[in-house]
Amino acid sequence: MASVARSSALLKQVAAKQSVAANGLRVAAFHTTSRKSLLPPPPQRIEGTVNDPVEVPPPSPSHGSYHWTFDRVVAAGLIPLTVAPFAAGSLNPTMDAVLAATILIHSHTGFGNIIVDYVPSKRVPKARKVFTWGLNAATVLVGLALYEFETTDVGLTETIKRVWKA
Repeated sequence: MASVARSSALLKQVAAKQSVAANGLRVAAFHTTSRKSLLPPPPQRIEGTVNDPVEVPPPSPSHGSYHWTFDRVVAAGLIPLTVAPFAAGSLNPTMDAVLAATILIHSHTGFGNIIVDYVPSKRVPKARKVFTWGLNAATVLVGLALYEFETTDVGLTETIKRVWKA
């Protein structure tokens, strides 16, 4: 008996869908258009055979735990450096310069990690160099801009304070 009730409810749903489709108001659940890739996949090559062992890179503390620890220390150091000028009420130029430098270092290492993770040097060595040099150039440019802003204008924390009150 329950199967008869289910089948009649199913028929009502199919009929409702057909009437909606006849009116042209139906939205397709799945898209039937072909997938268009914005960027082609990078070149791929196979080195060795299936039975070759995976190369284990030589251990290097600067590319492992020290690097990770440095990133975490800089990120954790940003918290008090960001809060201290506003909580204490003093706008010290030295603390402002340290905050700007820490933000610059944090941004540089973060974007460097993104480049290392997503632009493999084995598959696209030229693109990796371009991205790395672009990051270095952007870091130098932003560093010079922050220096100029700190020495000739009101500084980073005062600007944040003014924008916050605006």
